[in-house]
Amino acid sequence: MGGAFAGLSQPGWAQPPEVSLRPWVRPEGLWRRSIPSPAALIAEAGLGGRVGFAVADARSGEMLETESPLYGMPPASVAKAITCAYGLDRLGPGYRFRTRLMAAGPVTNGRLDGDLWLVGGGDPLLDTDQLNAMARRLRETGLREVTGRLMLAADALPYIRQIDAEQPDHVGYNPAISGLNLNFNRVHFEWARAGNGYSVQLDARSETLRPPVARMRMRVADRNIPVYTYEERDGRENWTVARGALGNGGSRWLPVRRPPLYAAEVFQVLARSNGIVLEGPGQGALPAGASVLVENVSDPLEDILRGMMRWSTNITAETVGLSASIAGGAAPGSLSASAAEMNGWMQTRLGARHTAFVDHSGLGEASRVRPQDMTHALVAAGADGMLRRLMKHIAMRDADGNLMPDHPVAVVAKTGTLNFVSSLAGYARAPTGRDFAFTIFCADLDRRGALGPAEVERPDGGRSYTRRAKRLQQQLIERWAAIYG
Repeated sequence: MGGAFAGLSQPGWAQPPEVSLRPWVRPEGLWRRSIPSPAALIAEAGLGGRVGFAVADARSGEMLETESPLYGMPPASVAKAITCAYGLDRLGPGYRFRTRLMAAGPVTNGRLDGDLWLVGGGDPLLDTDQLNAMARRLRETGLREVTGRLMLAADALPYIRQIDAEQPDHVGYNPAISGLNLNFNRVHFEWARAGNGYSVQLDARSETLRPPVARMRMRVADRNIPVYTYEERDGRENWTVARGALGNGGSRWLPVRRPPLYAAEVFQVLARSNGIVLEGPGQGALPAGASVLVENVSDPLEDILRGMMRWSTNITAETVGLSASIAGGAAPGSLSASAAEMNGWMQTRLGARHTAFVDHSGLGEASRVRPQDMTHALVAAGADGMLRRLMKHIAMRDADGNLMPDHPVAVVAKTGTLNFVSSLAGYARAPTGRDFAFTIFCADLDRRGALGPAEVERPDGGRSYTRRAKRLQQQLIERWAAIYG
């Protein structure tokens, strides 16, 4: 498969086994017998639930070793590897998101007789600094007065209130999605002790700016739990936080549920600082004949996806996936509808026989992928393809968790983690130069399903499970390199 698939991949992480898997100089029969079997490694990990994997020669597609290869399991953020390939194929590596300021009326002597439109193109990386640059460039056009209002066009993508309804209200990795996004659709909450109480601040901070946000409010409540509550009321997003959870001070990012209004408020503040006062905002469909005054153009999609694969940003995956579905002629009204488009694409384009994504980021636990299908997809994407090049190198580690920079196996893969779910899929290169495509899924869904609302962020045993799963993943990769390399 050529074109956009001429190069896709990323690395893995875990710990080495008790028995070395690299006795390269010993007689073949002896050292092969010394390498633990997959069943022994899985038993030693003691994860509970299920482990499934499939490893193949990355060039020929020959399947080398499997465990429960046809059992669908949650891919977690490994889903982003498929979203990456989907976006590259449908949009192209050079695709750029565009955010525009447009005039719906004539501009004469610095006066716009009509509305100024802030038009989103779905850019997942638009931030306050870029919005400020747009306000500055608007002033540089000579505009000083707008007789109408600031209007918003955010219909480039459907409005999605949150990625996964099962997540807690306050986690910043589960924001809303729309055609107009800002700061990953998160607002920064900071608090500090002030006398017998606390001072709190919500702002749209970026690398250089911290404009305050008034349409979101935070109230400190005299309680210990729940830590946060949220509701939308009177056109505002209203939060409360438990006094007993605040300590002396701190900060965190909270999700935004109405991203266009958030972007509008921030832009009004920035425009005012540049001498342009804007009333509004209003929302609607961009009128025909509106002219572009200022345009912000994103980095190429290839670079955006490289960042997504490194930082595993959910909003990037969802906006890219939705944009790819729309580019293919669909009109998805939900993430599940867009994911269904990607399921069909994966089956026809990458050779998967059965996939059931419910979103593009892997945040939704209901997604199911079979290890064999995922590995076939990686083979189809190409041993030297763009997917491999966009994936992040994941260093191997010793039994104490220390990095092993001289480890003979080079791994690039996408990791995925949910509570009691750990996944890894990508490519490994043995010392002999042989390339493998592999998928390893670990999940204890009974243990995950038993979690109460208060346990979701930091469940007891969660870190231990993830650590042991990652160790198992590395042991399996070392096994494959030793036996099949």
